[in-house]
Amino acid sequence: MEMATEADKEAFLTELRSQVGNTGDTLTARDPVNQSTIRNWCDAVSESNPYFTDENAAGKGPYGRIVAPPAMLQVWAMPGLIMGQQPARGNDPSSSTYAKLDNAGFISVVATNVEYVFHRYLELGDVISGTTKLVDVSEEKATGLGIGHFVTTETEYVDQKGEPVGSMFFRILKFRPGTGRTIKKEDPKAQALEAAGLDPNEYLPTPERPTRPRPQWNQDQEWFWEGLKKNELRIQRFTDDGTLVFPPANANPGTHAMDYDWVVASGKGTLYSHTVVHYPQVPSFDYPLIVGVVELEEGVRIISNIVNVKPEQIQIGMPLEVCFPDTNSDEGIVLHQFQPAQPQRNETTLRTKDINIEDGLPICPITLTPRLIVSTALATRDFQDVHHDRDAAQQKGSSDIFMNILSTAGISARWLGDWAGNDVVFENIKIQLGAPNYPYDTMTMSGQVEETNEDGTTSVRFSGENKLGSHVKGTATLRFPE
Repeated sequence: MEMATEADKEAFLTELRSQVGNTGDTLTARDPVNQSTIRNWCDAVSESNPYFTDENAAGKGPYGRIVAPPAMLQVWAMPGLIMGQQPARGNDPSSSTYAKLDNAGFISVVATNVEYVFHRYLELGDVISGTTKLVDVSEEKATGLGIGHFVTTETEYVDQKGEPVGSMFFRILKFRPGTGRTIKKEDPKAQALEAAGLDPNEYLPTPERPTRPRPQWNQDQEWFWEGLKKNELRIQRFTDDGTLVFPPANANPGTHAMDYDWVVASGKGTLYSHTVVHYPQVPSFDYPLIVGVVELEEGVRIISNIVNVKPEQIQIGMPLEVCFPDTNSDEGIVLHQFQPAQPQRNETTLRTKDINIEDGLPICPITLTPRLIVSTALATRDFQDVHHDRDAAQQKGSSDIFMNILSTAGISARWLGDWAGNDVVFENIKIQLGAPNYPYDTMTMSGQVEETNEDGTTSVRFSGENKLGSHVKGTATLRFPE
């Protein structure tokens, strides 16, 4: 492709910005707010607030009836699919801008920012309409994903009476696939290839990560390793008095009896002690490497890696649960590891007096399965192929399908609601995306109370980290009961 001159870029940018400030036609949702769509969304993001799905509980709640999760605001006005194709958006300056970018080769897209403001929670039967204004188009930017333009829009939502119900500030990046950088510039081989006008990514092989060292065992412990292949953490039990022992032993340490069987542990425990390994670093391990002693509910202690948490977040006594992530082992070997336990939903809503600045929110690891990424995309009525079609995602410059921004917002709101309780009211939520959420990874949510405001609301800052780095950073303004 012939390189565009600076004059060409400037002329193209002027064309892209020609509709900045213009507003498109008002688009009305194809369906009213309904229980089926709410239930599908709640199932996909694991939202369990009964005010969204249980008529009896909702009737006794602050709204007196079922309401829709606030993070679904954008979902109702999503265009959906018509005859298998994305429908035309009519007189919409943002859509025409996207089309111009597509025609210029900026065919890949990823959402980067969204800010929701909620005026009221939607009720069953509400019919939502949205009017979108093109706010800004950036000059050409070189990003890690590729060369492209950021496009910012703002949508105002009203109900069937024309009364405002919320608004959305939305930014996406339209970029050319294959123009991102994955090779470090300081690599001399990469620099030589670039000097020759060649793409280093095409000529330099990606080094394969070595497998982890193979654990040693004999036939007497084979039952333990076979259990891990079934995602079972088995603990040796001597049959004479029921003594549990770990690691496996030849004889009961108290009675010296030798007959034993095993029990499957619950996998839940607490952190008894830990250390962080900094050196020497082995290529098959992730660093910083946390090694902990976990005290299981069954009473025995087990040494294991502690994953999906940062060293500074580790606390003695914190609840943990077993996990069986891909550890790049050979011969089909599965290893046990531990991560922060899934926090339980707060059945009693926090009160303003219970909240202090810098209070920490519960750490929450979220396993990024293909099913989660696909199901949440469909539940948010986002049919962009990059969220469910691996071939299409790779053609557009991604290594795999990835989570859409509506799903990230929904999961973040669900986690915040689990901490706050059923009666909390979301007034806004603002998020910024970073590293993609790809399948077979884990995103760990964490956050803290940032400030209590004069209007009686509380501001919370939060983030979600995966192996690539920070996936989401955001804030939310919540109103708690007095």
